[in-house]
Amino acid sequence: MTYRVVQWSTGNVGRHAIAGIDARPDLELAGVWTSTPAKIGKDAGELAGLGRPLGVAATGSEEELLALRPDCVVYTSMADVRLMEAIDDLCRILRAGINVVSSSPVFLQFPDGVVPPEMSDPVREAAEAGGASLFVNGIDPGFANDALPLAVTGISERIDQVRCMEILNYATYDQGTVLFDIMGFGRSLDDTPMLLQPGVLTMAWGSVVRQLAAGLEVELDEVTEHHTRLPAPETFEVSSGTIEKGTAAALRFEVRGMRGGEPVIVLEHVTRLRDDIAPDWPQPAGAGCYRVEVRGEPDYTVDLQLLGGDGDHNTAGLKATAMRLVNAVPAVVAAPPGLLTALDLPPITGRGLL
Repeated sequence: MTYRVVQWSTGNVGRHAIAGIDARPDLELAGVWTSTPAKIGKDAGELAGLGRPLGVAATGSEEELLALRPDCVVYTSMADVRLMEAIDDLCRILRAGINVVSSSPVFLQFPDGVVPPEMSDPVREAAEAGGASLFVNGIDPGFANDALPLAVTGISERIDQVRCMEILNYATYDQGTVLFDIMGFGRSLDDTPMLLQPGVLTMAWGSVVRQLAAGLEVELDEVTEHHTRLPAPETFEVSSGTIEKGTAAALRFEVRGMRGGEPVIVLEHVTRLRDDIAPDWPQPAGAGCYRVEVRGEPDYTVDLQLLGGDGDHNTAGLKATAMRLVNAVPAVVAAPPGLLTALDLPPITGRGLL
């Protein structure tokens, strides 16, 4: 069976999604939406950097794409700075009877107990009205802290703690809005960026902690958040701009699922802009990694190393996010209508073995 797919946005993740859709023989790219006027009319192959045309031109018309009645939309528009607009987008697509796989808003990965019902109910209502399904996922929040840790716990006799970690250098991540405005890199340590406002970490990654608890049938007492930042030892450049001496250049945070006063499920990020900053913090395997630690009997540590075809780990992370969504399309189309989580779907696999 061939599934007709629309790619919604052509940014850092969207362009990899276009390449991924093209790579799967069971998917057909039916349309592409862009918010950038200069991209309208350009071929999807050009926008994805494939070096060849795909015969599908990008459009800025939502109505035109919804009228195509595709089987699924791959939605990768940024939601961090346009949260309600993104939710409105998803509701509009779902009400049109079109399934969606999306990288955002991330709390929809598992919203129960994470956000007030009024933030997730409209999506559920739209899915029911349209008879369509929504699956929000990626690499983190996503595969690295839902499917991977749950698979590892499947070989445990006893589980005392599950810790999911992202350990990456973001210097080559060319997204200034995320790096500077949301995460606060290159800003004064006295400033509190969006990500570190009280409750935001829990909104973004509490879904990870709550979903793992549900998968492991663990009842949590509470979810707490903690963070620390370190300054740049000198001025240096990253892909998104300049990091001045003394401004934020490393961030470490945890979202902790607590039971009996102890953290039993933990989501941790260790983010640097230079490898020599915070040498005492956890170090990655390879150029960068997602790490799952299961403490119990026995203890397990699993490192998922990332490296793109261009030699960059951040490229691999973007592609992994895109492909988690693209590869989920057949399962999501086949699923019953509603807001789906990783606990609802069968194992998601790729295609394209030679």
